[in-house]
Amino acid sequence: MRRRDILQGGAALPLILLAGQAKPSPAEPFDSATVRNHARRLAQAPFKPPSQDLPDGLAKLDYQEYRAIRFDPARALWRDLGLPFSAQFFHRGALYKDRVDIFEVADGRATPVVYRPDLFTYDRGALPTGDLGFAGFRLHFAINRPDYQDEVCAFLGASYFRAVARGQGYGLSARGLALKTADQAGEEFPLFRAFWLERPDQNAKLVVVHALLDSPSAAAAFRFTIRPGEATIFDTEMALYPRVDITQAGIAPLTSMYMFDANDRAGSDDWRPAVHDSLGLELRTGRDGRIWRPLTNPRELQVSAFSDHGPRGFGLMQRKRALADFEDLESHYEKRPSLWVEPIGDWNAGAVHLVEIPSDREVNDNIVAFWRPREPLRAKGEYLISNRLHWCWAAPDAPKIALVAQTRSGEAWERKHRQFVIDFAGPPLNPWTGTNPPGLEVTTDKGRVVNATAQPNPERGGWRVSIEIDPEDNKLVEVRAHLTDGEQPVTEKWVYRWTSG
Repeated sequence: MRRRDILQGGAALPLILLAGQAKPSPAEPFDSATVRNHARRLAQAPFKPPSQDLPDGLAKLDYQEYRAIRFDPARALWRDLGLPFSAQFFHRGALYKDRVDIFEVADGRATPVVYRPDLFTYDRGALPTGDLGFAGFRLHFAINRPDYQDEVCAFLGASYFRAVARGQGYGLSARGLALKTADQAGEEFPLFRAFWLERPDQNAKLVVVHALLDSPSAAAAFRFTIRPGEATIFDTEMALYPRVDITQAGIAPLTSMYMFDANDRAGSDDWRPAVHDSLGLELRTGRDGRIWRPLTNPRELQVSAFSDHGPRGFGLMQRKRALADFEDLESHYEKRPSLWVEPIGDWNAGAVHLVEIPSDREVNDNIVAFWRPREPLRAKGEYLISNRLHWCWAAPDAPKIALVAQTRSGEAWERKHRQFVIDFAGPPLNPWTGTNPPGLEVTTDKGRVVNATAQPNPERGGWRVSIEIDPEDNKLVEVRAHLTDGEQPVTEKWVYRWTSG
């Protein structure tokens, strides 16, 4: 359940078995159907767990020793061609014991990228020779300044990948597929077995990456069209081939970290005002409704589901963008990406699921969000699912309503009650031009609303809502609130899941 554990080698990445091969073949023809055909054939055979064979000198490295193995930037793929993109590779070793095969695609043919020890520098001794392969790769592009290729994305660990937009640092991750997340029997982690990197053009602004995914329950082919920039965009096409009926699929899964903020500081003895990669889950429903769900670090695992039909988007968003919000000069959480999922085509009926896992360390990712179709994915079927991932500062479709800028929570004057203070900001609240104050709608599934008020916030702009709830001995209460102008909402809907303890 911990993404950073997996990124450090907790999941297995095996030798690829393409049509019975045990290692990369010489150059072979490649077209748009190649990886899909590999996935289709792979799904027709039983899943074979990956091998973790590795020389002892690499397998027994500790993490710091492993970090001393560095790829030589001068040997980067495409660097000698002077192309706008280049690729560097991660070595196997220590926690990264497992292999992915990597191919370069050019002129309609796929050629293996061959491992050689001289691709890396290691200040603690010589690296073994042989066909060790790689653990993953990263792409570089001149995203921040024209004379330097920054790292813009990395694929490493299971089916995890992450990216940044201009001016950002790494934060949350995406995955190819999630299976059985939060299941008591344990989560199944699909993995990428191989990648095909298409050589970009001389003046390219995008690069295409293909990936082959495998797991006990399914195989899949991916095509990522990656466009770095002010927002870094991944156009993602997946062809999924289940081996078994899948009832707990997670489509476009996102994984992040949330420790605490002003709404949820219980048990956090920390000098910083907040610690998180993402502040909340944002949703745009099929009917164009807007929902904001602040994240929490619960005492027990929590799963929330937001049913919908044809969702227009969802994402784990980082809305705090000032150093003063975190006061962390090393982590710079204010520069972490938001990640917005834009479905392409009709995703039909299902639900956006949010999983919140208790955590006491900020190195552990404890937040997962994904789309789960209502209907099972049937064995031996083919499912074509596309989406656009926006690694961004804010959701790409700026809403015409005000957003939640801050959520605070604490004990009310009546100690059995709970107080919530929500700041809404942005058009049309700032400035408010209505002849009457905006209306306030508050509902709760349990307990009762004792008091609820709305007033202008001259310091921040927008309006502040204050809600007092009597839980009436309930251990879990869900509260919803938004502001209206007549019958029309003028803010997104704030949804909060409060738990006692």
